[in-house]
Amino acid sequence: MRDGKQRAGRPRDLGIDQAVRTAALALLAEAGYGGLAIEAIARRAGTNKAAVYRRWPNLPALVLDALGAQLGDLRPPDTGCTICDLCDAIKLQLTVFRRMPPDALAALRADCGGDEELNEAFMRTLFDPPREAVAQVLDAAIARGDLREHVDRELVLDLLASLVHYRALFGHGSTADEDVEEAVHALLRGVAQDYARLVSVSRAASHAPSPGHLHADGYAHHWNAGASGAGADPSERPAPRGPGAAT
Repeated sequence: MRDGKQRAGRPRDLGIDQAVRTAALALLAEAGYGGLAIEAIARRAGTNKAAVYRRWPNLPALVLDALGAQLGDLRPPDTGCTICDLCDAIKLQLTVFRRMPPDALAALRADCGGDEELNEAFMRTLFDPPREAVAQVLDAAIARGDLREHVDRELVLDLLASLVHYRALFGHGSTADEDVEEAVHALLRGVAQDYARLVSVSRAASHAPSPGHLHADGYAHHWNAGASGAGADPSERPAPRGPGAAT
């Protein structure tokens, strides 16, 4: 350039970025991963293929970015109740997967597996953050002495995460709230220092007349601390709490 200065390009329209992510997630829910196409996403977003490819090099990269934006910043609960916090942390893992068609995760994983960069993006976006959220809850439980001494942290973490990843990947089983609670109770019976005390803490935290605990979604999900582990009624709404609660 004559003046020796580089002319600034046209600013990137972030509105297009968000519109494309929204369109990709909507079409993913409607058509599944196999039914996705850049052209259809661009049309739904009100833009064109060139604009999409300027932002994402391929379809898997776009889908991962959209899912990562939907997942957001996972902040694990820290109430001091190991049962409550583990249940809620695992449900954080399920936030995105529950909105995806059953075959979507496996197909996306297959597309990413043969490309080192995409594989790293897959792990960084969908595997590492939820696992870290559960890990933080486990570390807090270990620090409180709620788990047995010398418990294998990584093994416990993988056992808890497997409910999410295995069932979400293959879509063969339920990941409803009661399934999460059943898994947490089944595991804690084996690794808790004093399982009965953890149950008592969870009951006290619920502020409810029957066994249960208040989850991040605002519902008290009830379970049976006996042999069966989890109850079947996750839908009872608790009484409003805190200032400004409706009466």
